[in-house]
Amino acid sequence: MIRLDRLVNVLGGYGVRLACCPVPRDAELRSVVMRESTEVRAVDGDVFLAVGAGSVAEAVGWAVAARACAVLVHGDAGGAEAEGVALGESEGVAVLVVEPAVSWSQLAGVVYGLVLEGRETESGRGPTDLFALADNLAGAVGGAVTIEDRLSRVLAYSSSQEGADPARLATILGRRAPDPLRAVFEERGVFAHLAAHDGPLFVERDPEHGLTGRMVVAVRAGRELLGSVWVTCGSPLTGARGAALADGARTVALHLLRRQASADLERQVESDLVIRLLEGTADAATVLSRLGLPPGALRVVAVRARIAAERHAALLLAFERATTGFGWSRPGRSALSGNTLYTVLPGDGVAAAREWVDRLRAALPARVAVTAGVGGPASAADLPASRQEADECLALHEARAPGAEPPAYDESWDDILLQRLRAAARGGRTPARGPVAELRRHDDEHATHYVATLRAWLEAQGDLARAGSRLGVHPNTIRYRLRRMTEVTALDLDDARKRLAMIIDLAAAGDD
Repeated sequence: MIRLDRLVNVLGGYGVRLACCPVPRDAELRSVVMRESTEVRAVDGDVFLAVGAGSVAEAVGWAVAARACAVLVHGDAGGAEAEGVALGESEGVAVLVVEPAVSWSQLAGVVYGLVLEGRETESGRGPTDLFALADNLAGAVGGAVTIEDRLSRVLAYSSSQEGADPARLATILGRRAPDPLRAVFEERGVFAHLAAHDGPLFVERDPEHGLTGRMVVAVRAGRELLGSVWVTCGSPLTGARGAALADGARTVALHLLRRQASADLERQVESDLVIRLLEGTADAATVLSRLGLPPGALRVVAVRARIAAERHAALLLAFERATTGFGWSRPGRSALSGNTLYTVLPGDGVAAAREWVDRLRAALPARVAVTAGVGGPASAADLPASRQEADECLALHEARAPGAEPPAYDESWDDILLQRLRAAARGGRTPARGPVAELRRHDDEHATHYVATLRAWLEAQGDLARAGSRLGVHPNTIRYRLRRMTEVTALDLDDARKRLAMIIDLAAAGDD
C-alpha cells in the first residue's frame, strides 16, 4: 500500500507528471490493474496502467470502468491531452502522463514494487516487506520481534505477541524505546556491543522497566551498522532458534540496504528538484508537479540545526527527518544547500509553517538547537524571492533569544528592511558625512546626546513632550538640544525629505 502523494513524488523522478488530481492526495493505493485483452477488471482503489490507450481520454475511460483513482498514460498517446484531463477532473480520476521515452516495462516494475511489495514505512518510502519478515522471524525464534534502524527507531514489528511485555508496547507506540529503557541498555553496554560485535547478546530482565528479557543482534552490511533485531524472550536463544535469529539478521540487512538505497535515490531526486525551484526555473510548474506539490500559494522555510558547536551532524539529521516525515504525512519537499535545510510547503498560512518547524524540532534529540525563518507566500515561479525572505527571517531568529518563535516575512518585513539597511551601512554604502554623521562624531567627542535626541524627536513626529518622555527629560531640554544641534551641523528639520533621510540613516546605523 502506498499513498497517491508518495506515488506521484517517486514517479516524478522517472519522467511522470501529474496532469490533474481531483482525488485526495492521501488516497491509499493497494493494487495495480492493466487492461487485459478487451476486458477491464473492476478493482477499487487501483492504479491503472493504460498500456495501449489511443488517447488520454480513452485511458481515463478505462480507469473509470476499473473504478481506479489514478491512471498512467503515455504522453505520446493520440488525441488532445486537455480533453482527457478534463474528463479525469469530471470523473474523479488522477491523470499521470508518462514521458514517451519511458518504457512501460520499466515503469510497471516501479509501480508494482511501490504499491504491492509491502506496507508503507514511516517515511512513506515503500517498498518494504519488513513487517512480513518480522512475522516470519517471530515464528522461527518463538518470540515477538522488533526491527530498528541504527538510531533505534522502530522500522517494523511482528504481529505476534508471544512473550510481549510492557517495554515492547511502549517502544512500538513511541516508535522508539523510552529514554529510561534506553538508559538501561546503555548502562548494560548493549549499544556498545551492537557497534562492535556481530554476534547476538542477551539482555537480562528488568521488572522496574517492564522488561522480561531481550535477545538482540546487530544488522550490519560489511562494517556499517544498519540497525538491530530484538526478540522478546526470558532466556538466551540457542540452537535452531539462535541460528534462525542470525540468519534473520542477515536477511534484514539486505532489506535495509535496499531501503537505504531507495531512500537515498529518492532524496537526491527531490533535492535536485527543490533546488531548481529555489534558484528559479522556467518550468517551475512542471517541477512542482513532479514533486507532488499542489499548485497555488507556497512558502519556503529555512532551517539550521546544531548540537553545541557542531553543525553538520545535526543538520544532516534534520534533513533526514524532514525527508522522512517524522511520523506524519509529509506536506513539503526539502533540500540541503550549504549549511541550511530548505523546505517548500504548500499553503499561505504562517501557522502551518511554524507547526511544521515545531514538529521537526520535536522529532530531533533534545540537545539539538533549531532556528528557522519563514518566507512569504509565493507562486512556484516566485520561490527564489520567498527563499531570500526565509534566509533573512532565519538570520533574525538566530539573533533573538532562545525559545522565540520563528519569524515570518509577513510579520517581520520591517525588521528585514532595517536589516538590509544595516548590511548596506556595514558595507560602506551609506554617506560618511551629513547631519547624522556629524552629530554622531560630536557625541563621541563631547559626550552629548544629540543623536538620541534627534531620533526621539523624529519618532515623536516633532512632539516635544513625547520626545522628552521617551528620553526622560523635560520638553525644554529637547528644545535646547535641537537649537544647539543646529550650531553643530546644518539640521533642516522643516524639510520632509531630509527628515525621512535622517530616519533611514539612523535606522541603518542602529543608533538608539
